[in-house]
Amino acid sequence: MIDDALERIASQNRETEPIKDGRAAKKGDIIVIDFHGRTKDDNKEHEGMHGHGHELELGSGQFIPGFEDQLIGKKAGDKVAVEVSFPKPYHSEELAGRDAIFDTDIKEIRVAKPATIDDAFAKRLGFDSEAKLREAVEQQMQKEYDQLSRLKLKRALLDALDEGHDFAVPAGMLDMEFDFILRQIKMERQAADKNDDVKLEKDEEDELKAIAERRVRLGMVLSEIGRTNNIQVLDQELQAAVIREAQRYPGQEAQVFEFYRKNRQALESLRAPVFEDKVIDFIIELADVKDKPVSVEDLTAEDEDEESYLSRKKGKKGEGKAKSAKSEKADKPEKSEKKEKAADKDDKPKAKKASKK
Repeated sequence: MIDDALERIASQNRETEPIKDGRAAKKGDIIVIDFHGRTKDDNKEHEGMHGHGHELELGSGQFIPGFEDQLIGKKAGDKVAVEVSFPKPYHSEELAGRDAIFDTDIKEIRVAKPATIDDAFAKRLGFDSEAKLREAVEQQMQKEYDQLSRLKLKRALLDALDEGHDFAVPAGMLDMEFDFILRQIKMERQAADKNDDVKLEKDEEDELKAIAERRVRLGMVLSEIGRTNNIQVLDQELQAAVIREAQRYPGQEAQVFEFYRKNRQALESLRAPVFEDKVIDFIIELADVKDKPVSVEDLTAEDEDEESYLSRKKGKKGEGKAKSAKSEKADKPEKSEKKEKAADKDDKPKAKKASKK
């Protein structure tokens, strides 16, 4: 598996060289292009519809359907008016479903040189040797497996807490969580360019209310465990959460820090997940946790979502139908992303402070 990972890294970091025979571009070639796009109906250029010195592998599917195909058979120096239609849905509502023209200049045609995984390759990536590169890959893979194992342990714990607690939750909190789930569904339907009006069948509404009730109840249970055991979020832990959030936005770290410095409410929103994880860790320390050897396939297999869990708990068949949106991508003539299933995959309840119950 480490070998496979290194091969993928090598394929993504191949050196290229320009072709020498002046032939036309073919699938698999890397072409260097400048492109300027405009919507066809109004001849207007929109933000993100241009690029300079962009390296595009023909056949990679990096750009929207039809774009790369129109550059196959062209030569360096050619100017091509590439006509395409943006998918519907598309991550930019302004461009979704519209025809566009990209004036494209082919600056150069290059081919990838075979990648050799050796000390020289490792040094190009900033490592002292191939052995150090392999070690870093292994550590990263282990980190990912540890995170998956943690998620499964957390899911099992939350299911156990859900099984062990049955009490009426405050109606206001339940309504807020139910409305939050509905907003998620509405956002997904908007992204898919469907009707904004969320109309649910009776069984769907019951399912969503059960999910909302489970989340609220688990949040209250975790909050009470934290309160009675004096579990608190320290300032340095909250600061670490801000740092992790800033790392999600490379190049914009300073703006993220400034945002949280000025926005106390946003800063406090990071406290709840940190508190929840500390309570989870506290319970796990007291629990009888046994290691179970599993295959990588079993570890990476998708767990049942909240709908499926609740259906199983009630003795029903099938899976739930609620879904939520996953979205963003930078503009360019690129593909839109697939959407994922709704209620959070890590089954995260929203822990509330005990004083707010």
